[in-house]
Parts: sequence; C-alpha cells; structure tokens
Amino acid sequence: MKRCLSCKNYFDSSSVSCPACGAAPSLVDGLCAYAPEYSDGGGGFKAHYFSDLAKLEATNFWFRSRNQLIIWALKKYCPNLKSFLEIGCGTGFVLSGINKAFPQAVLHGSEIFTAGLEFSVERMPSVDFMQMDARNIPFYEEFDAIGAFDVLEHIEEDECVMEQVHVALKPNGIMLVTVPQHQWLWSAADEYACHFRRYSAVDLHKKIQNAGFQIVRSTSFVTSLLPAMMVSRLFQKKIDHEKFDASAELKISPWLNALFFRTLMAEQILIKKGMNFPVGGSRLVVARKL
Repeated sequence: MKRCLSCKNYFDSSSVSCPACGAAPSLVDGLCAYAPEYSDGGGGFKAHYFSDLAKLEATNFWFRSRNQLIIWALKKYCPNLKSFLEIGCGTGFVLSGINKAFPQAVLHGSEIFTAGLEFSVERMPSVDFMQMDARNIPFYEEFDAIGAFDVLEHIEEDECVMEQVHVALKPNGIMLVTVPQHQWLWSAADEYACHFRRYSAVDLHKKIQNAGFQIVRSTSFVTSLLPAMMVSRLFQKKIDHEKFDASAELKISPWLNALFFRTLMAEQILIKKGMNFPVGGSRLVVARKL
C-alpha cells in the first residue's frame, strides 16, 4: 500500500493520488517526486559524482564484489522475492544485478537526486524509479525486501530511515544494508563522500534492533584488503579533502583490479560457508521485521 505523506492515509499502491485528500507526487524529469524540494540538492552526496560512478561501477572490483554479496544474501534470506525497493539506488548498478538474479520480482528504485536517476532509467527503463526522501517513505507494508547499500552513512537521521523501512516492509520482510565500517578508517574519502559516520557493529546493530528488526546475519567484508585500506587511509589523512580526487581511488590498474576482485571472491566463499568476519572495510547486515 501507499502512505500519503500529507494526510497519512493508506491506499492502494496502484493509485497515484491519495483518495482521501487528493495529494499526489510532483513530476520531476518525468518521474514521480515525493520530495521535489531536495531533487537538485538533497545533501549527503555530490550529485556530479554520479557520472563518474556510472563509468566505473561495472568494471571496478569493489562494486562488482559487493553486488555478488548482495545478490547472494537476497537469494539466501529472501529466496521468494517478489517486490524489492532500493533506497539510494544511484545509477542503478545494484538493481541491474538484482534484476538479472530475480527476473520475476517487481523492482523499485528511489534516489533523492534526480541526477542519479537519469542513469538508472537509461540502464533499466522497465523498473519503477522515483525521487524520494528516505526519511519519509510513501509506502506501508508494500515490499518483501528493502535495501540500502552504502546509503545510511550519508544521512544524519539514519535511525529515522530504518524506522521508515520497517513501516514500508511487509510482515517478516527483510532489510539489507551495507555500510562503511570502523571510525579509525576515517579519511578524506569519507569527507569528500559527505559521510556522517563510519559504523561500528555495536552501534549499527543497536540502531537496527531499536527500529524493530531482528538481526539475521551480520558480517564484515573487504576484510582481506583491510591492510591495504589502512595504508591508503593513512595517506589520505595527509591530504586536504578539498583537493581530494575521489575517482582516483577507483581508477586502479587492470591487473590490480583483477587481483582485488579475486581476493574478495575468495573471502565471500568463507562468508557463504557461515563465517562472520569481525573486522573489515564494510559490513553487511540482514535483518527481519518483527
């Protein structure tokens, strides 16, 4: 069902406007916009970075390996997926992988910036994309699963987002999140990316549980490359974040890119066998709505 953001009435998700008060989303660049005031500058991210991401995601080891982990987690913990919403879908790279893995599922993608959605629509014109503020989700018990992949750290009110996800999920629905981990890895890369925080497992788990979820699985990943990350972050601490080139970190040599990808794939074999890594550059959490 949809949830009217004006009068809080619930109504059929096939309807565009609220039958109680007549409120309807605006149209921005041909897409439904539930928070149009933020579509060009919602904060938490530099919109011009989407074009760089669109060029690099498909070949970069980190984005490719993260996609593999997300798809595996969905298959394991929500094998009968029929409806899925990605919050902060960016250029649609993750959704494109989920679309291939779950061709029967109805997919939805949301992004606060319409600049990112331009790439998403071009990549997958059949998916339902919308401009939306994750702090105010216009759905009620609508989705089997909702994902937020490296999104929560960009939002100051992350606990509010988790509570909104809880409302929008069907009973026993699944929330999947990935986040950057360990505050001691903080560097110019985090400042450039407009992060509010890097998470600890304890803090993230507490927030998820307080929002009404039961944690089903939680593990660090990018554990095997943590030493390389530490060296990189120590170097970045010496760089003025105003002069930091974010795309340079993603533009590595093809042989090193291939080596890192194979390393992370080997790491995922252990995760799939049930190993939960205590430390790593990122963390994956799968949680079920209570």
